[in-house]
Amino acid sequence: MSSFFGYVFLGISLAAPIGPVNAAQLTKGIYGGFWHAWLVGLGAMLADAIFMLIVYLGIFRFLETEFMQTLLWSFGCFVLIYTGVDSMISAGKEVSMKRIKGNSHKKSFLYGFLLSISNPLSMLFWLGIFGSVLAKTVSTYDIDHIILYTFAIFVGLFIWDITMAFIASSFRKILTSKLLGAISILSGISLIGFGGYFGVQAIKLLFF
Repeated sequence: MSSFFGYVFLGISLAAPIGPVNAAQLTKGIYGGFWHAWLVGLGAMLADAIFMLIVYLGIFRFLETEFMQTLLWSFGCFVLIYTGVDSMISAGKEVSMKRIKGNSHKKSFLYGFLLSISNPLSMLFWLGIFGSVLAKTVSTYDIDHIILYTFAIFVGLFIWDITMAFIASSFRKILTSKLLGAISILSGISLIGFGGYFGVQAIKLLFF
């Protein structure tokens, strides 16, 4: 049982570092409420599941090709810069108007999925972390334990998702409109910064 909770904690640790998904959850939670923030994280979890499946099936060798990496970096650059600019443009609008014009729950889920699936750092992160975890687990335990511990990692991801959604939606109730706008701008700058980094990596692969 202690091993199970150890893998749950691993899942929380993997999700906790600040990145595009956490920034997006914060913005969605502030302007759309708990469910929008939670669904962004849930969409990202689906992308994580795909990455873990890729590692498990050994398909990661295809993703390590220069063409695929360039494609992923470029796509990630576009998605992050677009969403970052949109977040900054929308920062000056009234919160109530943003909620009325907000995305559907389905779009929030898709938004989180695209942010995560288009992030080459997420892919390389899961290939490195889950790959090493899987290698250790396979050498030590049977298939039932592999499934159990993979599930434990997802429990950790789910706990972090709910925590972020709760924090973000709580901020919405206590912050003023100006502070909400400032957070939205900072979130947008963060996303654009990640997008710029991705773009640089794509250029390096193409020309160097």
